[in-house]
Amino acid sequence: MFFRDVIGQSEAKQHLLTLKREGRIPHAMLFCGMEGTGKLPLAIAFARYLCCENPSPDDACGHCPSCIKMNKLVHPDVHFAFPVIKKKSNKDAVSDDFIDAWRQLLLDTPYFSLPTWLARMGAENQQAQIFVRESDEITRKLSLKSSQGGYKIMIIWLPEKMNAECGNKLLKLLEEPPAQTLFLWITENPDMILPTLQSRLQRFNLPPLSEKDLSDLLQTRYMLQPDDAADIAHRSEGSLLHALENIHLEEENKLFFELFTSLMRLAYARRVKEMKAWSEQVAGMGRERQKNLLSYCQRMIRENFIYNFHHPEMNYLNQEEQQFSSRFAPFVSERNVMGIMDELQEAQRHIEQNANPKFVFFDFALKMIVLLKK
Repeated sequence: MFFRDVIGQSEAKQHLLTLKREGRIPHAMLFCGMEGTGKLPLAIAFARYLCCENPSPDDACGHCPSCIKMNKLVHPDVHFAFPVIKKKSNKDAVSDDFIDAWRQLLLDTPYFSLPTWLARMGAENQQAQIFVRESDEITRKLSLKSSQGGYKIMIIWLPEKMNAECGNKLLKLLEEPPAQTLFLWITENPDMILPTLQSRLQRFNLPPLSEKDLSDLLQTRYMLQPDDAADIAHRSEGSLLHALENIHLEEENKLFFELFTSLMRLAYARRVKEMKAWSEQVAGMGRERQKNLLSYCQRMIRENFIYNFHHPEMNYLNQEEQQFSSRFAPFVSERNVMGIMDELQEAQRHIEQNANPKFVFFDFALKMIVLLKK
């Protein structure tokens, strides 16, 4: 991963290059931003640049021994820590237990989400954490002498998944790091990191990707037509991962759109018998898809409420959704929007708690009759 491989983020790249050029690199940086904006690829590109033996003014050379090692992510002075699952022995694991899978995922695609990493580990229903043993591994690795005579770099992905004991054990290391040690932490929820750790990290915010950068990528790499690429880029809200989801989940989104519009029309017409049939259809979909449907409905209610303000740049609707919203939006106002959202969130909680989906969805459908008439 080079700077040139990181999508967009030109200002962020220039900032990092300036820090290196002026010798002002802080020993601990916290890369913040929503998922899909390129935080991890940018951190890896920065690590490559710092370790490169013959860097150009704007990128690593790609040919020196250091760059050759970085091509396979096996540079002895660049280390990774990330959330992992417990071993079969039920003992706490460390990142090195999964390092081969981690490297392969990064080589396949440096843009990925936590669910993708969990699937690669075979987590099933397990929750991933950075366990307390990881702090000992981090301390041990950074206490070693640099093999190349330069920086020793520790890249920690999603430190918000670090348990408190592990975080507390890293405090002294962050305060008094060994010479030429650099921490690059990559987070999507900085407020979930221990305040004592946050105070020792220099925050570096990455903005969402521009619609132009996303649109250009979708056209060149995924062969989308310009209009389709521009539409998906706008609806992705600056995240490459959301853009890829919008490409691959179009069929499911169409089903959710049909179910949403059908319910709204039936509720407005008070056709209770058909609403019961609708509830039974949704009840047979499986809980994960039911939760996804309810999330989609919440998004559509939010978009229809915003639609009433007549600021197209604030809406993230495809053409079909927009056509429906032009007629439906007047029925979502300040008088009922919070009530509808509350009912959707309550339905989602009940589904997560394994309530009978027929009852949950029919109850919600009946409440929509009253809410739409407000």
